Amino acid sequence: MKSIKLSIFYITLLLLMVTGLIGPAGGAAAEPNSGKTYVIGTDITFAPFEFQDVNGKYVGIDMDLMDAIAKDQNFKYQIKPLGFNAAVQALESNQVDGVIAGMSITDERKHKFDFSEPYFESGVVMAVGIKNDTVKSYDDLKGKKVAVKTGTEGYTFAQSIAPKYGFTIVPFDDSSQMYEDVKAGNSVACFEDYPVLAYVATQSKDLKIVTPKEAGASYGFAVGKGKNKELLEKFNTGLANLKASGEYDRIKEKYLGEDAAGPANQSRFELIKQSLPPLLGGLGKTLMYTIVSLFFAFILGLIFGFMKVGHNRFLRGVATVFVDLFRGIPLIVLAMFIYFGIPQAFGFTMPLFLAAILTLSLNAGAYVTEIIRGGIQSIDRGQMEAARSLGLPYRKAMIKIIIPQAVRIMVPAFINQLVITLKDTSILSAIGLVELTQSGKIIIARTYESFTIWAEVAIMYLIVIIILTKLSSYLEGRVRRG
Repeated sequence: MKSIKLSIFYITLLLLMVTGLIGPAGGAAAEPNSGKTYVIGTDITFAPFEFQDVNGKYVGIDMDLMDAIAKDQNFKYQIKPLGFNAAVQALESNQVDGVIAGMSITDERKHKFDFSEPYFESGVVMAVGIKNDTVKSYDDLKGKKVAVKTGTEGYTFAQSIAPKYGFTIVPFDDSSQMYEDVKAGNSVACFEDYPVLAYVATQSKDLKIVTPKEAGASYGFAVGKGKNKELLEKFNTGLANLKASGEYDRIKEKYLGEDAAGPANQSRFELIKQSLPPLLGGLGKTLMYTIVSLFFAFILGLIFGFMKVGHNRFLRGVATVFVDLFRGIPLIVLAMFIYFGIPQAFGFTMPLFLAAILTLSLNAGAYVTEIIRGGIQSIDRGQMEAARSLGLPYRKAMIKIIIPQAVRIMVPAFINQLVITLKDTSILSAIGLVELTQSGKIIIARTYESFTIWAEVAIMYLIVIIILTKLSSYLEGRVRRG
């Protein structure tokens, strides 16, 4: 009788597992895949939680956790590497569904976001250069500069004690820039979460931790307030399952344990060779964004340029407003407004590619408008008057007489604008655009080799700009001879 009851019990248990009412080992079962792919924003220079490996894959505690939870709960996701500040703003403006980026759970952030159960307990520590033996406590910071990363718990903690200890805060958007500032001696110390600084100190051998860990907030996965509840529930359920199975501890041990992978011993030549493919990929994107945006900028310049030299006062006014508006707004502010501000105000999602092209096109279009206006107005008015006196219509006189001469004057300015726009693409890394400069930052976050990587990036820019300058001189000569 007892064996029959046991058999019934095991059959019932098996049926429940097959139908998905309970999961293996007592964990909550995953729901069927809804078919939706969640977009998850993250940082890009926050090792050991998120960084890019030599193969271009984003790895770290957060990345491995997200992957394991997605598999456990049967959902698809896409990682959007933006940088911490950009990721948080993207979540506010509904550009991403969630953010996992070593994000501390604070009362202030709870007003804007819903957080998962904590997945990591952290705390702030202070680090100094490895050869610095004078700064050992907060008391030694008086009158000195301290580097911090904006939007982090380290930044908040530094602000809270700065008046007491009399130091100046130097903010950075990327962790790697903050570390480099300390290593270069510009700042004497930096504040950062303990696991991050401990990992950096182990990997780079250029920093050391000199203070005990302060009590800090826990890390959590964030979604918009009142939004994506199903994603948050899946994250919490998956996290609980990973902790129960021991997978959570294995992920932490992989990056923070004694056997965590240390920095590879590479020569400078090996580092250059290894970093060349991703940097060339970044250069290709830089050129692509430059060419596409200048194509649209040239169209805008033609339209508004002719409006500015036309006889219609209203159209001249519209063109003047266009030029003043987009020349007057700093490029980074325009990028933030287009990518974060407009989607948040009107409730839609804007692709990063479109935001980048719009930003560069509008900015460059304003300058191209002035190039065209200046080129046309530099031609002596007497030529237009002579053409009109001979019976030529205004439009035909412009096309046949004025514009051909103006083009000769415009060519150098057009090439110069091409160079400026090419360099301006680096500013758009603030909204997560991975071009040449951002590619360099990502590599430095893994290798901590600033000199080599930035020298490589600078040489690439220099080669391209020299080629464009020579092209400008060649075209200018051809046009003058023609």
